[in-house]
Amino acid sequence: MPIIKSAKKAARQAEKRTEHNKQIKKTIKTALKEFKAHPTAENLAKVQSEYDKAVKKDLIKKNTASRRKAALAKIAKAANIKPASAKKSANTTTAKSTKKEPAAKKTSSKTTAKTAKATKSAAKGTTKKSTTAKSAAKKTK
Repeated sequence: MPIIKSAKKAARQAEKRTEHNKQIKKTIKTALKEFKAHPTAENLAKVQSEYDKAVKKDLIKKNTASRRKAALAKIAKAANIKPASAKKSANTTTAKSTKKEPAAKKTSSKTTAKTAKATKSAAKGTTKKSTTAKSAAKKTK
């Protein structure tokens, strides 16, 4: 039994997390049992979704979920079940109908600084050549 306050809190948190993780695993198992009893596209999607949620919460590893989902797909294929792809078809039709405009070129900060200097010198009416000519004229006098 922990004595220190922080250790007590850590023990409470670990207990809560354990209960939460058990609940997630239980939902995966029930969805899996339901799919095996009645293999349908909806049940397949439900089980795969539960595996994805478990991966997202770091309950199981990504490759483990992938391996289990592949096994489910194999069972579904043997039972002649086509996976539901209603979401994908809706996304592809909207992507084809809308055309993207090409983005305008962005100028770098160096380029804009150079053009700013050029406009300043043009406003003054002086360039390097004219300043050197003026200095040469002063030297001859």
